[in-house]
Amino acid sequence: MTLPILIFFGILFLLVCILRVARIGALVAFLFAGIISGPFVLNLFQLSETWTFLGDLGILFLWFNLGLGINMHRLWEMRHTIFGFGAAQVLMVAVMLFPILTGLTSWSILGCIMVALLLAMSSTSADIQLLTDSNKLNTNMGRQTFSILLFQDLLSIPLLAMLPVFAGKTFNLGASAIDIFVLSVALIIGVVIVGRFILNPVMKLVAKLKSREAFLLAIMIMIIIGAVVMDLMGLPSGLGAFLAGMLLSETIYRHQVSAEISPYSMLFLAFFFVALGMGLNLSLLGQYWYIILAGVIGLIFIKFSAIFIVARVRNVSVPDAAMIALILAQGGEFGLLMLQTMKVAGIDALPQAHQEILTAIIIVSIMLTPILMALFDIMRKRGWILSHYPLNSIEDKEQNVKPVVVICGFGRVGQIIAEMLTAEKIPYVAIDLDVNAVMLGRERGFNVVYGNTSSDAVLRDFGLMPRRTKAVVVALDNVTTARDTILTVRNIAPKVKIFARARNLADMKELLKEGVTEVLPETIESSFMIGAGLLTHLGISEKDINNLLNDFRADNYAGIGKTIADNA
Repeated sequence: MTLPILIFFGILFLLVCILRVARIGALVAFLFAGIISGPFVLNLFQLSETWTFLGDLGILFLWFNLGLGINMHRLWEMRHTIFGFGAAQVLMVAVMLFPILTGLTSWSILGCIMVALLLAMSSTSADIQLLTDSNKLNTNMGRQTFSILLFQDLLSIPLLAMLPVFAGKTFNLGASAIDIFVLSVALIIGVVIVGRFILNPVMKLVAKLKSREAFLLAIMIMIIIGAVVMDLMGLPSGLGAFLAGMLLSETIYRHQVSAEISPYSMLFLAFFFVALGMGLNLSLLGQYWYIILAGVIGLIFIKFSAIFIVARVRNVSVPDAAMIALILAQGGEFGLLMLQTMKVAGIDALPQAHQEILTAIIIVSIMLTPILMALFDIMRKRGWILSHYPLNSIEDKEQNVKPVVVICGFGRVGQIIAEMLTAEKIPYVAIDLDVNAVMLGRERGFNVVYGNTSSDAVLRDFGLMPRRTKAVVVALDNVTTARDTILTVRNIAPKVKIFARARNLADMKELLKEGVTEVLPETIESSFMIGAGLLTHLGISEKDINNLLNDFRADNYAGIGKTIADNA
């Protein structure tokens, strides 16, 4: 048994390395590992109940991750771009695909509608990775692409709610549309209410235990509870996992949940794609290879045309419209997930062979996207296409302006500092790894970009220079990440002044060891502000208050170090 496992992991390692060089996501590597090690190639493993069980868990975790990425507050803040461009893109693609599907297949009307909507969805993980690797996520084109992907994720709710209707094979347009709309709205409202008034207090109690194991188990229990509740209601269990993700996205623990669950999510997602690969009938796909090839070409062409038209109608420049259309022209994990969810739930509205052909079309289209993007870049740089348009958009040119201040982290502290610099017309750039915060900040006019602040290449790309940059602000929550960022900054610009925030005295002392110019522990300084207001109210003079605070701040708060807990 150990030899097949060794061979399997060797195959997986080689595939991840090869596909990474080709800028294709690791999930495709897991899928190919399942194909190669499955019963149709090397026959290392059979698609047993164990693999099916692990694949089902992977489905739940994939739905959970989709839900976790949807935050209702941020969706509302970005509503004009998301619901304008995003809805128009999905509608245009579905409208163009529907008549083709009805003409070429024997599927029901409802089946054609469902498949048209599934194919209108794109691969969020692959597209975000492409935009990040090519340093285009921070451009106007990247922001609009991200908005479309957000709308597609939100569309998961009504599409999942449609599955019971889809299983019935009958379709009353008016009644079903009303049912799906009411159910979707009720679920969204329920998520906001439960997340704010029930889940936040529960997670607060769990967080007080200060146990990573308890925190992680609480998340997993919520995923399973959501799946069980939806299953008892006659709805797909995946919808429960999706809603569990949305519930946690509405809490203050969203970032910690994402950090804790990420390694396990990747593990279970790998199980899903491995099981999916094992279950693919290669002999059937080989028999209908010409249909798969035609389907891939047709899907990419139709989606590219539809999205390009919508982008141009919204006055997006021709190069950006072409880039957006090309990036989104593939199928997505959502389509794979829906087809597999239908298979697990026993929904046979589509013939099994047709589901496998659709799965292959989506997979191949995802793999082709980075290749097509690379060809597009080469042809454009050589002037073979779009030669009349500049290579850099207006926004790209603005980003080439070197900032005077670099802000690492765009949470509440980073945003306030950015507002102060904006008020004084001081050029700055803020960098953060939270893509939602970046997009929302850009919607509000902040010069915030996506990137890892502990990366030397990222800081150099976004303008950190030894002589030109006057100051760096490290406004990161995690002290380890902050320390790594400070070391990276020191490596690039040893003499630049660094101003940092810290949660408490312990974090402040750790950052001071790295040579930071000034560190302010926010819990202590906020206490000083409250105390100063209290003393003023009690009649103490402003001079006496300032002298008292200066004494407290002397020698890096040495006078209060013994009276204030470091974990405050």
